[in-house]
Amino acid sequence: MRRRGLRFGKEKKKVNIPVIKEVMIWLAEIALVLAIAFVFVYYICLRTSVVGQSMSPTLESREEILINRFIYLVTNPKPGDIIVFLPNGNEKSHYYVKRVVGGPGDKVQIIGGEVYVNGEQLEETEDMASILDAGLAEEEILLAEDEFFVLGDNPNNSEDSRYANIGNVKKEHIIGKAWFRVSPYDKIGFLK
Repeated sequence: MRRRGLRFGKEKKKVNIPVIKEVMIWLAEIALVLAIAFVFVYYICLRTSVVGQSMSPTLESREEILINRFIYLVTNPKPGDIIVFLPNGNEKSHYYVKRVVGGPGDKVQIIGGEVYVNGEQLEETEDMASILDAGLAEEEILLAEDEFFVLGDNPNNSEDSRYANIGNVKKEHIIGKAWFRVSPYDKIGFLK
């Protein structure tokens, strides 16, 4: 005689292998995307805000930019690049954003409000207002093999390589290249 009623644990449970496979594939894909995002944000890209008017009109105060942290691991900054650095490697300072004027081995001097690199007037500065204070660059500056001379695009309102508290920027203090503006939204785009 067979008993009627509840039968706990008597039936064999069926495992749905295709569903488990699908869930495992989804979990692996999510883990891969998270790993790529972590590597991208931590090693390649960093977001920061511009402080002050020294890069006006190219960049204005409080605009948000993305920094390519990877590019200068494989190459050196070139004249015209907009770089982000810590002055003298000071970890407690905000990031400085300036344009490279001269690189390793170059001789930089400011004469009569104009920038000269290796004895030739820098073409990019022809449209720039005359520099009122040459600072350290009143005398010719020879850049060492790991140094860069930087200026703001608004040099009369810029704390840059002309001043002793910034000086020549060593490559090891460069965070990366400013390459993309993310805000304000009407100005989103790559930087030149």
